[in-house]
Amino acid sequence: MTMFNHQRALKTALARGLLALPLAASLLAFGPSAHADEKLDDTRLISIGGDLTEIIYALGEDNHLIARDTTSLFPEQALKLPDVGYMRALSPEGILAMNPTAIIAVEGSGPPEALTVLRSASVPFETVPNAYTRDGILAKIDKVGALLGVEDKAAELHQKVASDLDAAITDAAKHPQGERKRVLFILSLQGGKVMASGTGTAADGIIKLAGSINAVGTFPGYKPLTDEAIIEAKPDIILMMNRGDGAGTTNDDLTKQPALALTPAVQNKAIIRMDGLHLLGFGPRTASAVRELTTAIYGG
Repeated sequence: MTMFNHQRALKTALARGLLALPLAASLLAFGPSAHADEKLDDTRLISIGGDLTEIIYALGEDNHLIARDTTSLFPEQALKLPDVGYMRALSPEGILAMNPTAIIAVEGSGPPEALTVLRSASVPFETVPNAYTRDGILAKIDKVGALLGVEDKAAELHQKVASDLDAAITDAAKHPQGERKRVLFILSLQGGKVMASGTGTAADGIIKLAGSINAVGTFPGYKPLTDEAIIEAKPDIILMMNRGDGAGTTNDDLTKQPALALTPAVQNKAIIRMDGLHLLGFGPRTASAVRELTTAIYGG
């Protein structure tokens, strides 16, 4: 599969899968396995989740990887690995056919029936908790390090990422509360309906880390907004994922949506697009995403 097709698959997958995130999170709240803190046999490791794959590469343990999921698009070397499918639509047969010695998956992977099959197989399967916060990123690094038996490497990466995050968050927080921008993250615009991000999402998390306000932070997950809700939200900024393939919602599409056309964001053409995995991945590169988003919102 080409890099272009990988990117298109990720954007399509995100558009489908992020809508089910609140439900998936509740369905997949499995307790830790009996050996959650023991080192896995990572001779033939499969990683499910772009953030986990990035962490494995950052730890220098990528030589153990034999496959990854569709969202694992960074670093570029990961694209050479076989793709076992989108993290929320996994096929147990395809994964087990790779003959892995261990599988690690980020919380929210699924569907539940696929995870049931994988958990009942003889291959160790571990879920890594996910939270869209600074501490959530660091906890993932610690967990992956423990599972791979490289706690020293994880401690070093933890410190490096924590320092970078703290610097980026501190810089973003310098803007006075009264000057903070209201940001509306739009997942999609279909049939004239704006699908937007509420609370408990990666979009909500990155907006807050960038020292800004989620313009519709009054409901959990993703849902379509009424025209009245869009106008009432009064977003200063519209934030979207950059598909990179020339398809999807254009700025003209946003302008033609009657309610959006009345918002300060559209009237001022304040529309920001960023790479989806970089923006919403909540992995080792999140400090970079915070800086990029903060600069795009407030200027350099």
